[in-house]
Parts: sequence; C-alpha cells; structure tokens
Amino acid sequence: MNTSETPKRSRRLVSKENRNTVGEKQVNDPKMRCQEVSVFYDNGATKAINSVSLDIGTNEVIALIGPSGCGKSTFIRCLNRMNDTIEGCKVEGRIILEGKNIYDRDVDVVPLRARVGMVFQKPNPFPKSIFDNVAYAPRIHGLVTNKSETEELVEKSLIRAGLWNEVKDRLNQPGTGLSGGQQQRLCIARTIAVNPEVILMDEPCSALDPIATAIIEELIEELRREYAIAIVTHSMQQASRVSQRTAYFHLGDLIEIGPTEQIFLNPLHQLTQDYITGRFG
Repeated sequence: MNTSETPKRSRRLVSKENRNTVGEKQVNDPKMRCQEVSVFYDNGATKAINSVSLDIGTNEVIALIGPSGCGKSTFIRCLNRMNDTIEGCKVEGRIILEGKNIYDRDVDVVPLRARVGMVFQKPNPFPKSIFDNVAYAPRIHGLVTNKSETEELVEKSLIRAGLWNEVKDRLNQPGTGLSGGQQQRLCIARTIAVNPEVILMDEPCSALDPIATAIIEELIEELRREYAIAIVTHSMQQASRVSQRTAYFHLGDLIEIGPTEQIFLNPLHQLTQDYITGRFG
C-alpha cells in the first residue's frame, strides 16, 4: 500500500473461514507484541487491517509480505504511530512495547519514534550535512552533551551502518549528495544513532540497484544482533534472504506466519501457497 494515500472505498476482506491465522504468532522473547490490531480510514468507513496479532522477537528479522495493497505498510506504520499523521485514520487493538501499550493516552510519540525507528522506501536524508543528519536526533533527545560525544556517536553510527569509510573525509558535505544506496545507509545510521529498540523498514531497497540492495541486506543481518527488525518487502527473494520469520498478508488479514523456510517451502494456507507460487500477486 502506498503510505501516502488512503483507501478510497471499502475493501473486501477474506472470508471468515479463511481468516484464521495459520502459524505461530507469538515468540518466546518478544520485543513488541501486537494484539488484535485493526486500522480504519475515512473516519471508520474503510477497514484496512483486520484484527492482526503477531510478535516481533528480540534479535529477529520478521518480513511482512503480500500483494500490493494488502496492508503491509499500513500495519508497520502502526508500530510507531505513524498512522497518527493521516487524517481520519483510527487504530484499534494493543501494541505492547516493554509492557506498555504505545496507544495509551499518556504515551509521547516523540520518544516512542526514537525507540521504534523507521527507514522508509525512498531515502530521505535531511537537507543538512552528513554529520548533522546523524547528530540531529541525538541532540534533540539529549543523548549527547558536547562536541566530543557527538563526534564519537556520529562515527559509531556510521560505522555500524557500514558507511564510515566512504564518508569520513566529507562529513560536512550534504547528505543529499550521496548515492541512493549511501543515502539509505545514512538514514539507517540516523535511525540507530538514538539507540532504538525496534527498527521498522518499509521496502528499504525498492529504489536501489542490486549492489546497493546486497549491502543493505548484509547490514540488516548485522543489525539484528542488536535490534528487533520488521521489514516490509515486495521481494519474496529478499524476505527469504534476510528474515527468520515471515508473515503473509492478504486484503488486510494476516493469513499465515511462521519460520521463513516453512512459509516459502511448505506453506500451510492455500492463499499463501497461491502467492508464493505466483498464481496471483
């Protein structure tokens, strides 16, 4: 689903007999737990997500796959309340992070979005220097108090994003002057600079060439050692390469969830089988 748009008409969800999710929705060590999450647009007139429950595990990459318009991006935007920015959008259900429902009224979305960072489909560096792109959020959140701390954090973040060696001699140059793949890694460095607990990635490689995509995928594997990661991808090949679990969405319903190898080699639901084998998509 294009996250810049909202549905213009009601959507037909799958039939009741097909709606029961196949697979294990919970994990032993969840970083984030989603319980019966539904999303409505147009002040409740259009239901885009239908009672989705799943866990995002610690040190895990979970891939969200499904045909265009199935609700993957809408769902992932619930996890850091990005849907709050869409007029007429309503989210029901509970999303628990460290024992707290992020939709409770007393939750401040600014620190929440530092704890649950997001990397978007199109690289979106700030119109600032490479250095300031990374340093901006730590300064805002009070994570650094002086120049030395800031420089150390910027270097560390760029190293972890696999970008330091390419930009260390031009930190004062605009981030917008980097290549597409470098810009996306800069956005990842910007995200991890505030030490999030969860990283959301909404088709982070769709605008990149194969070489840049491979670099980002290697980076995702490294980052999962420290973070819980949820990635929306239109590429089943990418999902199979980077994730430990995969969730298949269809018309706003979570149809099947399980270990990635099982989902791709031996899916349990016919709708998943049809999508994986290319019968529709």
